[in-house]
Amino acid sequence: MTDTPLISLQELQLAARNHGMPLEALRWDVTPIGLHYLLTHFDIPEVDAAAWRLEIGGLVERPLSLSLDDLRARPVVEVAVTMECAGNGRVHVEPHVVSQPWVLEAVGTARWRGTPVGPILEEAGVRDGSVEVLFTGLDRGVDGGEEQAYERSLPVDALLESDALLAYEVNGVTLPPQHGYPLRLVVPGWYGMTSVKWLARISVLDTPFAGYQQSHSYRIRREEDEPGEPVTTIVPRSLMVPPGIPDFLTRARIVAAGTCEIVGRAWSGDSEVAVVDVSTDGGRTWAPAELGESTLGRWAWRPWRYTWDAEPGQHELCCRARDAAGLEQPLEPPWNLGGYLNNAVQRVAVTVTT
Repeated sequence: MTDTPLISLQELQLAARNHGMPLEALRWDVTPIGLHYLLTHFDIPEVDAAAWRLEIGGLVERPLSLSLDDLRARPVVEVAVTMECAGNGRVHVEPHVVSQPWVLEAVGTARWRGTPVGPILEEAGVRDGSVEVLFTGLDRGVDGGEEQAYERSLPVDALLESDALLAYEVNGVTLPPQHGYPLRLVVPGWYGMTSVKWLARISVLDTPFAGYQQSHSYRIRREEDEPGEPVTTIVPRSLMVPPGIPDFLTRARIVAAGTCEIVGRAWSGDSEVAVVDVSTDGGRTWAPAELGESTLGRWAWRPWRYTWDAEPGQHELCCRARDAAGLEQPLEPPWNLGGYLNNAVQRVAVTVTT
């Protein structure tokens, strides 16, 4: 036994600030906002909405400065989006990656209401030679030894082809402070780091953005000195509501013998989920689950269910999703320096009692 804790004090501090969605909340089509996962890189800023402005500039013909009322007066869209952190599942990768210690709960589905990004950029007039659009938040801090605002960019074409919106409401209420009040970006299908909160500025660039959160964080690298590939759209994942009742400390499940309905959700950013399979023997054999309809739209998770004849003994339940492009969850976690994109199948230990 080692004296080194699996989770450091620094990681515990991160875990106390951020929180995941309890997996039993998968029962809801739309996640109650207080249960939706949260990741806050720095501090939640204090914002005076009356004085706040969204500045649009850079390589544009007509720079804009928009108030919240200006944005609310524009065409309105509401989109149900399943948002997931790129580090979801990080604690399951080995060797251990020191960062926010997500288990599997860094996900949630919400109805975001606001105005599309595209028409605002059209009004500003994106000039020839534009390469990326940079979104800058009001939250500031130090990461990698650099003082910075949290900011991320998207290629111009990818942004204009997306359903990205500037959201000022979630689940029918004004954005809470922790979700980006008064305005945030939401980019459906992309990992959550893309959807910049507390948005203050949109800048059109003629060269790729090289800030820390773009060039160092959120890249798939196996060695420190390699550039790696950027994290972009969400890879397929399926999660189940752990059945039965939990042991308080281990969270291992206790289920009564007999018919057991296993339910869950599945999603993918690249294309629609096509298949969900379930295993009751640790992944040795698989059977198809019943996949529900996409009632919330393209960018939200789909429900699924599976009927299990639970026999007494020890079991390991697993679920895996495959999307229409043929991408399927692996059985074992992939490893990289950031612990990103671990979409290995969920495994739930179950004791079935008589």
